[in-house]
Amino acid sequence: MPAEALAYLDYARVQKRLAERTLILYQQDLQRLQGFAQGLGLPLLGLSSAHLRRFAAQMHASGRSARGIALILSGWRGFYTWAARQSLLPHNPAQDVRAPKAARPLPKALPVDVAMQLADCPPEAETDPWLAARDAAMVELLYGCGLRVGELIGLELRASSQAERQGRGWIDLEESQLQVQGKGGRRRSLPMGPPALAALRAWLALRAQPFAGALAAQLDPQALFVGQRGARISAHMVWLRVRRRGLAAGLEAPVHPHMLRHSFASHLLQSSGDLRAVQELLGHASITTTQGYTRLDFQHLAQVYDQAHPRAKRQKPDG
Repeated sequence: MPAEALAYLDYARVQKRLAERTLILYQQDLQRLQGFAQGLGLPLLGLSSAHLRRFAAQMHASGRSARGIALILSGWRGFYTWAARQSLLPHNPAQDVRAPKAARPLPKALPVDVAMQLADCPPEAETDPWLAARDAAMVELLYGCGLRVGELIGLELRASSQAERQGRGWIDLEESQLQVQGKGGRRRSLPMGPPALAALRAWLALRAQPFAGALAAQLDPQALFVGQRGARISAHMVWLRVRRRGLAAGLEAPVHPHMLRHSFASHLLQSSGDLRAVQELLGHASITTTQGYTRLDFQHLAQVYDQAHPRAKRQKPDG
């Protein structure tokens, strides 16, 4: 390895006190970069941003993960930052080189019968009727309206200017709908079906019961969903309660809130085929996001085509 690379590794070991394993990885990554530079007939400090991007693209094409490339680039960035500070080169060529975007795997949608099994979990599966009513209402809104968990916990009992300023949503039982504010500050109205309305009414009838009398001051006056101490429920607690409900319902695989949002989108798209409507209901700014989010198997698409497209139905020849 060139002297400047060895000097940087000494700096990282003594000054930055990096772990031995990290230093080994940095050394390997610099050796890999040195080999690339030699293939171009250039010194390690003679590589440009374009060279680094080309090498990153080659690694990606050879099958290295986006996360792995990002870690390698981080090591290179540290080396070139140090070299620039030592006046060994005018600027850091790795500064603006980014790894390919990592594909974010989407949670699998539940089969329709499994989603219904979760939603219809009998109240006696939870010994506390208060918790049973609250959890049932949360699941109905997650699956029946496709809410993000942040949108769910932000719901309030009624509309108000304060809720609007704080980016919170609210329910409207008379209109059978709810208002939420999602990513990018985008507000949307969502219809609620009869099961969600029934679950909400059952929850609202019990919501304040544990906080009667002296404990009334502990109950958040605005939050739709509260914990056993009266404060607005947390996202972590929603995750725990949904998983617990899945176990009580006899589901084999663990369930979490975003899986219900994905199931909402997938089941709705399979039934309607209306991608634009699903986009609006999910609150996606781009239809491309919805296309990636609601994956349908090819067999279902083929069935829709056979049933709906005029060209799919071939006319039988005469005679």
